[in-house]
Amino acid sequence: MSDVKSQITPGMGSQETKSAPASPNASSGEQPSDQTPAPSSRPPAPTAPDTVQGEPPVAASVDDIKTVIVSNTNAVEVPVTVKDSKGNFVGGLTYRDFRIFENNQPQRIAFFTVDPYPLSIAFVIDQSLTEDVMAQVNNSLGSLQGALTPYDEVSVVSYNNGAKELTGWTGAQSHRLEAVLALNKATGREEGAPVTGGALAGCSITANGSCVDPNLQVGHSAGSMEMNPEREIHTLNDAILRAATELSKRPPGRRRMIYVVSDGKEFGSKATTKEVIHYLQANKIALYATLVGDSARWGEGYLSRFHLPFQMNDNVLPKYTQATGGDLYSERNTNGIEKSYQKVAEEARAQYTLVYYSHEPFIDGKFRSIEVRVDRPSKEVEITTKRGYYPTALDAR
Repeated sequence: MSDVKSQITPGMGSQETKSAPASPNASSGEQPSDQTPAPSSRPPAPTAPDTVQGEPPVAASVDDIKTVIVSNTNAVEVPVTVKDSKGNFVGGLTYRDFRIFENNQPQRIAFFTVDPYPLSIAFVIDQSLTEDVMAQVNNSLGSLQGALTPYDEVSVVSYNNGAKELTGWTGAQSHRLEAVLALNKATGREEGAPVTGGALAGCSITANGSCVDPNLQVGHSAGSMEMNPEREIHTLNDAILRAATELSKRPPGRRRMIYVVSDGKEFGSKATTKEVIHYLQANKIALYATLVGDSARWGEGYLSRFHLPFQMNDNVLPKYTQATGGDLYSERNTNGIEKSYQKVAEEARAQYTLVYYSHEPFIDGKFRSIEVRVDRPSKEVEITTKRGYYPTALDAR
């Protein structure tokens, strides 16, 4: 009876159990010295075949074997300033209020923001100003940091007869910037009519402490009574290019700006105005300026924008600001110069930023014009933005 119960399994009925054959040494309790392992029911693992050219590896994932198609496009960032007829900033606009055109073709706005960007400002100081104007600029420099935030950064370049970097990029609220601005104040040049002859004339060529023939001196023309006063040197273009070169290396996500305090005169630079504007437009740099000295006077400041042939450029800064989407302020005293620092910083933070993808070829090196319109009557608003740009590889997305 016990044998029958042992053969019944619930749910399976009665089964006849087969007893395993006894090991020869089972009765003695000894383990076999060598046992042949039981054959496995699994087939042997196949060996990896040789890789066939053109076939993906055995362990390749989907990401490894998928086809990737790269299409380069030009992402164009356009900062826009909108002011009313009184010069106040117009806020509250949305992307629906803007229309943007490239080479007269309408573009679709892909990104729009009113958030302010941290500023990277290259500050360019004209040290070839007259003594009285230079003193006004020197007294205003202490207010520069008050217009900036701890997130901004500043570099300082000065120029007279050549450009000089006073400090590299440093925090806008750092003590280093404060010290640099305080220690590099220039005296300026003396204002007065140039002396080209007589006992008070300069003597550039001497021999044994005595002046050589006056006809050989600077400003004299040998064999005639003609006197040519020595021309003033104002290397403004070189200073802007020096600042722009360092500014172009700043990381994306910052607003690139050059801020010039000058009378706008240009003579003696190796770089031309056209070449420097091209560089600014290719590197997304806007130029702002505060005009001082004679160029800040209403009548004379307006006439100085026109260049007479074979004469010094009296004011080239309007060309820079109009081409790059910057702005120009004219100030005649220290208080006005200080306020202009605040105006420039406010304008940079009140800009609308539009981004679109150009329909033009990826990179062709040709200038592309930009026009921005706002759905407001033209008499009510004034739009300031860059005239266009030159595409570079940095614009690719």
